[in-house]
Amino acid sequence: MTKPLADRIALVTGASRGIGYATAIALARAGAHIVAVARTQGGLEELDDEIRKDGGSATLVPLNLTDSDGIARLGAGLHERYGKLDILVGNAGVLGPSSPIGHIELKTFTDVMAVNVSANFQLIRCMEPLLKQSDAGRAVFVTSGAANKATAYVSPYAASKAALETLARAWAQETANTKLRVNLFNPGPVRTRMRATLMPGEDPATLDTPEQVAEFIVPMCAPDWTETGKFYDYKTRSLMSFRSPA
Repeated sequence: MTKPLADRIALVTGASRGIGYATAIALARAGAHIVAVARTQGGLEELDDEIRKDGGSATLVPLNLTDSDGIARLGAGLHERYGKLDILVGNAGVLGPSSPIGHIELKTFTDVMAVNVSANFQLIRCMEPLLKQSDAGRAVFVTSGAANKATAYVSPYAASKAALETLARAWAQETANTKLRVNLFNPGPVRTRMRATLMPGEDPATLDTPEQVAEFIVPMCAPDWTETGKFYDYKTRSLMSFRSPA
């Protein structure tokens, strides 16, 4: 039985746990070779074990995404080895402080922006030429409802996700006349370590798992996905267009 993503190369950031981990496994099961990026070597090795159990394959890339030169080297390495990239899942992100804006140090703010925005900017710069070499390049960035709700007490995170959304939408417009499709995915509340940090009193059993969420990211990475510049909301299971404020 032919797998829908057979012979495709998929780069997943934040792949050592949570949604990134589950998405990497789901993409591998669909036939993709996974280029798994994360800071945690142990988590990447666990991912590799899981992927291999299902007969899949992965390349492990221990990398802090604030290392912009490291991202550039990764792009060069992928070009040398594969000459293309079919799928980019920009999932890695940090929550940052839960605090009033006036209590947040500038460095703390810039640290959140470095991972959630600047790293994705560098990924776009370095991976776009490879994605354009694919017959059906697909990019999906994981965002948050905090971006449009402007959620109180997590302002760096909310601002960074709003910036990420605008960055991805602008890229989608720039590439609209190419084979590359660029979209955003909002998982909503999910049973992850980040969610537990933000909402320590919440019963995790009331939340969907990363594995459930990942099953909805996979179709957005497939060659037959044609939408671009859209926003998939997992909670409502709906694909949305962005609208200007009234």
